[in-house]
Amino acid sequence: MRRRPFLLLAGLLGGTGLLAGAARAAPPPKQRVVIQVSDADPGKWQLALNNARNIQADLGRDNVEIEIVAYGPGLDMLKAESKVAGGLAAALDSSVGLIACENTMQNRHVSRDEIYAGVRFVPAGVTHIMKRQTEGWAYIRP
Repeated sequence: MRRRPFLLLAGLLGGTGLLAGAARAAPPPKQRVVIQVSDADPGKWQLALNNARNIQADLGRDNVEIEIVAYGPGLDMLKAESKVAGGLAAALDSSVGLIACENTMQNRHVSRDEIYAGVRFVPAGVTHIMKRQTEGWAYIRP
C-alpha cells in the first residue's frame, strides 16, 4: 500500500517535468517595434534605417517585426526620388515595413504614384503608432 502514494507522487512530478519541458520548447515571442520619422532630414532617415538594421542584427531578422511610419515632413523621404531610396530598398528587402500617412499625403497633395514602390499606407500615421503601442509594440523616435 505504501507504493501507491509514492507512484502517485512520482506521476505528478513526472507530468510536471513534461509540462516544463514543453514550455521550454516554445519559441520566444516575436519582438515588435514601430519607428516614427516625421522629419525630412536624410540624416534622421538614415538613423531610422540603421536602427532597424541593427535591431534585426541583434535579435535576428525572424525574431522581430519592424515598421517605420512616416508622416508630416518625413513623408518626403518615402517619395520615389528620395535621397535615401537605396536605404528604402534595403529595408524592404529585409522585411522592414515602410508606411506612409495618407493624411499627410492628402495635405501635401502627394499621390500614391509618387511614393516609393513597396511602401504601405495607413489613414493616419500618428494613430497607427498609437494603435501599435497599445498592442505592445516598442516605440522609437530617432
